[in-house]
Amino acid sequence: MQDDHSNALAELAEGRQTQQLAPDSEIKSLGKRKIFPDANYPYKSKMHRAEYEKEKQKLQIELLKMQGWVRETGQRVVLLCEGRDAAGKGGKWYFQRYIKHMPTSGEIVLFDRSWYNRAGVERVMDFCQPGEYLEFMRQAPELERMLVRSGIKLFKLWFSVSRNEQFRRFQGRKHDPLKQWKLSPIDMASLDKWDSYTQAKEAMFFYTDTADAPWTVVKSDCKKRARLNAMRYVLNTLDYANKDKRAVTPPDPLIVGSAKDIYESGEHYLENSPLEAEDGE
Repeated sequence: MQDDHSNALAELAEGRQTQQLAPDSEIKSLGKRKIFPDANYPYKSKMHRAEYEKEKQKLQIELLKMQGWVRETGQRVVLLCEGRDAAGKGGKWYFQRYIKHMPTSGEIVLFDRSWYNRAGVERVMDFCQPGEYLEFMRQAPELERMLVRSGIKLFKLWFSVSRNEQFRRFQGRKHDPLKQWKLSPIDMASLDKWDSYTQAKEAMFFYTDTADAPWTVVKSDCKKRARLNAMRYVLNTLDYANKDKRAVTPPDPLIVGSAKDIYESGEHYLENSPLEAEDGE
């Protein structure tokens, strides 16, 4: 399977049909807690803050237990968070800037954005050369395999957001003086490149969703549910001491799942090379 992926790297191609955004009037009428009906989201409304704060407090206590366990037992944990914009994240070896931050004994490292910038924004916005992109796709699975087999517990979380919800968040940033600092020219450019980012995401999963380092997708149109369930996923995976299983319930399978099972409208999990998938459309 690895050889098939390597051979298919050179066959990546551009081009998908453009989806239509909901008009501003519809976005405003929905209200902050409503979910877009076409968003492929399993709930009609977002979580209320009171419920969120109650559940978050329980999980924060468990996170502190987990942190103590990591320190006392010398574990090494890497949490990698990726996603589209607003989802909620030279000549030297490209990975060098990240490798120097890898955890030593008893440490947890969180990458809010990571080396996968090259698979997403750098590819879509032409910030890297095609050859650099292809070499990244070849090297990333090999690097992650080495990290995991060296004993590092690697979590790759993809926070997935629907197109209309992304647009609503960008609009909120644009009109709220307290959020305008979050809105960059790259953010605005990404609105017109949804399909290109979709293709880049699908290709990234095809090459880097491996048995050693799989992707876990978290649906994030409701940020509160996304945060709680991401914490539950990590806490359930680690066998730390004094775990309160009443607090650490399994993550919601409608919100958290494998890259094959959780995706947005218009997205696909590719079983074959990206070029073959496009030829079949």
